[in-house]
Amino acid sequence: QVQLVESGGDSVQTGGSLRLSCAASSYTYCMGWFRQAPGKEREGVARLDIMGGTWFADSAKGRFTIAQDKGKNTLHLQMTTLKSEDTATYYCAAAKAGCGRAGWTLRNYIDWGQGTQVTVSS
Repeated sequence: QVQLVESGGDSVQTGGSLRLSCAASSYTYCMGWFRQAPGKEREGVARLDIMGGTWFADSAKGRFTIAQDKGKNTLHLQMTTLKSEDTATYYCAAAKAGCGRAGWTLRNYIDWGQGTQVTVSS
């Protein structure tokens, strides 16, 4: 089991930037960021595999980047040009399989953090 602790959530204005961090007790083949807005289903945002491959949801492409600090077992999500629709609780998750197999399917991610809140307002 991988322990995951997210941080970095905040309230920002539209167009602003935030960097979320996820401290992991260890790394797995695939680590990802998901988010859940009130009244909506949890959805994938970005994922990164152990070889450095990255995948992004359409909503995140061009605005978000994902990276890992292997020395610190930390996964980061850099978010720019934030929109009101980015408002959500953001979760870090770890999959057993590689990112290609894990995809955005929630049940493929076996360990989850508690989440960090991002609020974007004008």
